[in-house]
Amino acid sequence: MKSPAQRLRKLLEADRCHVMPCCFDALSARLIERAGFELTFMSGFAVSAARLALPDTGLISYGEMVDQGRDICQAISLPVIGDADTGYGNPVNAKRTVRGYAAAGFACTMIEDQLAPKRCGHTRGKQVVGREEAMARVRAAVDAREEGADTLIMARTDARHAHGFDEALERCKAFVDLGADITFFEAPHSEAEMERLCREIPGPKMANMVEQGDTPLLPPARLEALGYSIAAYPLTLLSSAVRAMNQALAELSAGQPASEIMDFEDLREAVGFPEYNREQARYEHD
Repeated sequence: MKSPAQRLRKLLEADRCHVMPCCFDALSARLIERAGFELTFMSGFAVSAARLALPDTGLISYGEMVDQGRDICQAISLPVIGDADTGYGNPVNAKRTVRGYAAAGFACTMIEDQLAPKRCGHTRGKQVVGREEAMARVRAAVDAREEGADTLIMARTDARHAHGFDEALERCKAFVDLGADITFFEAPHSEAEMERLCREIPGPKMANMVEQGDTPLLPPARLEALGYSIAAYPLTLLSSAVRAMNQALAELSAGQPASEIMDFEDLREAVGFPEYNREQARYEHD
């Protein structure tokens, strides 16, 4: 059976853009798989919110992220890309992080060039390390892969915000030269910028489709035409879940039953009761 990394490589060989809803726990990941998607991404913003009720500002640790990721990877058969932020330290830390993410079951590990503590890519105030330090992180991550960590490397830059388009473009080109499998140019400001970066950066690229974010929210067909391999939707499920819970809480507070809920049987199926019952029946005594 192919490893998660091998399955992701196979997906990336297809000449199309894969729509990728992002998860934050094992249940959201399972729902993505049940809906027929081919891959998912563990969003740091969403995990920090769901696990700690804290903002994506570097407050969640490597240990908490890899623990959450292990549960996600075990719950589904899809390739999972893991948000590893800055690698949680210097290049040696980044190397250990890649090894840990591979051991947890991630098909790909994302390392970025923000200055710690990092923050969501579509918020103000973020800063990046110098280009040489950014390259050292990616080089360490690639070395971990080459030394046996069975995971792809996604290299991300947030340099567009403070240093402009050209610097972010040059960083992505350098990441490809270092051996990154996928590049992630965070927060281009226009479709023209997206078109240029897809034209000038070789290899697979990921677009980050954040609702009300800095990047134009283009349809998957347009992203594919531009040259993207993955269209990530990092906050769609989290935002939808929070809105639905707030609505249910408001209705309960008003003395009314929640109006938008799953049938109990559908919920039981979603969390795996039928599979459990079938497995249990195999071991029942006559």
